Amino acid sequence: MYEVQELLREYDHARAYTDELWRDLTPDEVTWRPHENSSAIGWHLGHQAHVAHFMIRNLTAAEPSPDPELDGLMDSAQPERFRGALPTIKRLSQFRATVAERVHARMNDIAAGRVGAPAQLNVVATHLLVALINHEYQHDQWIGEVRADNLGHALPPDPDSDRVSRLDGYLVLNPLA
Repeated sequence: MYEVQELLREYDHARAYTDELWRDLTPDEVTWRPHENSSAIGWHLGHQAHVAHFMIRNLTAAEPSPDPELDGLMDSAQPERFRGALPTIKRLSQFRATVAERVHARMNDIAAGRVGAPAQLNVVATHLLVALINHEYQHDQWIGEVRADNLGHALPPDPDSDRVSRLDGYLVLNPLA
């Protein structure tokens, strides 16, 4: 089984790869939608963070949202045609950074045993981090496709990690054998 600390490093690698996919794009490119029933890159960026917060909140720590106004918009239950009114790039970036800080803080508390039921939560934490990493990469696939196919930008190389490979075209954290 992976350890929490090594999974946090992989989570940071996945987030860094996401940043490579979008940080050099213009605000118009980040908020552009290929069509009405499609989500902008910016929506995917907010959604990745929203899911990370939602999972941490509901599985390990009942803490409030860092930006409650974004919760409904970034939820995948929101029909795509209603995902157009995105926040600014600055707000999306701050949301992503705050959520990542909260993921690290909670996972570090679990790894250090500063929680009730530390052994049980350590099991939850490792599986949760694997899911968050793979979810980040899942949306990176779509971001990359829009970046390359619709916006004409080159893709960065895949993350430099022996723990990540492609499965059905998607980057995934390798399962332990």
